Order: sequence, then C-alpha cells, then structure tokens
Amino acid sequence: MIRSKLALIISFVILAICMSLYFPFPNNAMLGAHFTFMSFPLSNHDGYIFLGIIGSVLFVIAMILLGIGMKKYHWRTIIIVVLVYSFLPNILITIYQETLASGIAAISYDNNGECSFESVGQDLLDGECHLVLHNRSNEDVSFELEFIDSPYMEDGVRMESLMNLAGPYPMTIEANQKKAYSIKGTA
Repeated sequence: MIRSKLALIISFVILAICMSLYFPFPNNAMLGAHFTFMSFPLSNHDGYIFLGIIGSVLFVIAMILLGIGMKKYHWRTIIIVVLVYSFLPNILITIYQETLASGIAAISYDNNGECSFESVGQDLLDGECHLVLHNRSNEDVSFELEFIDSPYMEDGVRMESLMNLAGPYPMTIEANQKKAYSIKGTA
C-alpha cells in the first residue's frame, strides 16, 4: 500500500507548511482575493501575491509526492487529503476559539452580516447593518466594532466604512453567547 515512506513524510511536511502559510486566523487574507487556489490567494487588487503562488506550487508538489508515495489507492488518497485540507482550517479555528482563545480572538463572525443604505438627501445616507457575533469563551468580552469596506465595492464607492462616522460602536458579549446586532447610522 505504501511505496515510499520518505515521499509520504515529505508530502505531509509540505502540506503542513502550506496550511501555515495562509491559515485564515486571525486575519483572513482571502477576503480581498480575486483569484484563489486551495486557500491560497493568488491575486488581489494590488496584483499577484508571490507567497500565494509559491504556496500553490508547494501544494501541487505535495500532491504529486503523495501519489508517488502510495502503491495503491492513489486517487482516493489524494481526494481525501484535498477534502481534509479544505475543511481542516475552519475546524481548527473553531476548536481554538472554544478551548484556548480569550478576548477578541474568541469572537466569531459567520459572514452573514449585511448593510443596506438609502439616500435621504443630496449628501446624506441612512445606513443599517445587521450582524451576528458569537463569543465562544467562558468570559465576557468587550470591544469596539468598526466597519471596513467590502473589496467588491459598487461603482468604486465606499459604503460600509461610512458607518464609522457614528462609531466605533462599543459592545459586550456575555460568555458563550451568540448576539445579533442591528446598527443604524447616518453619513
């Protein structure tokens, strides 16, 4: 079943390096990415990302070494490793947040927030944002919320950051609680 232990070991070491290059916590580099490959941002609004390209090449090399290292079940093993590689970072983040994280690192956001804006005058907008935050620690967490603009701005106009004119918004989430927020602002 195993043809080369050395190829398998090197493959798993390279996969660990690849996962550590762009682990999506605490700052997710994927948010502004235009083109990605297996959790590696290859380009963003600034151009090509050299480290993402290197990570992608390393990932392909690791998959080739995995195939070389297996005598039987090449494709099954590669498919399973790709699936595990895809889901493992999010599982590890959740495990970290529920066990070791404290303070703001224990707050998770499910990316289901949305902001809507409507014009109430020539130079005046009313904005309303809805989001759900989850404190996964065993302690209350207090922080200030600020908005950043989406990388996919409509007509190149910044919208979400206009909510910061009335902010930052102080918030406290109790231990192990999920809380929905509705924030209104005028800019």
